[in-house]
Amino acid sequence: MKILAFVLVCLGLQGCTVLAVADAAASTVVYGVKTAVNVVDAVTPDIINKKK
Repeated sequence: MKILAFVLVCLGLQGCTVLAVADAAASTVVYGVKTAVNVVDAVTPDIINKKK
């Protein structure tokens, strides 16, 4: 019974680890895209921020 509980805890922790890694990867992609947009905006402000 103790072995079964140990296996279940290990599987649960691995699931949390996978979710944490996926969350970190998604956050990295989002911040990377935001940084790229900010760089393009800084280099070419007239294209993105058109004056009306």
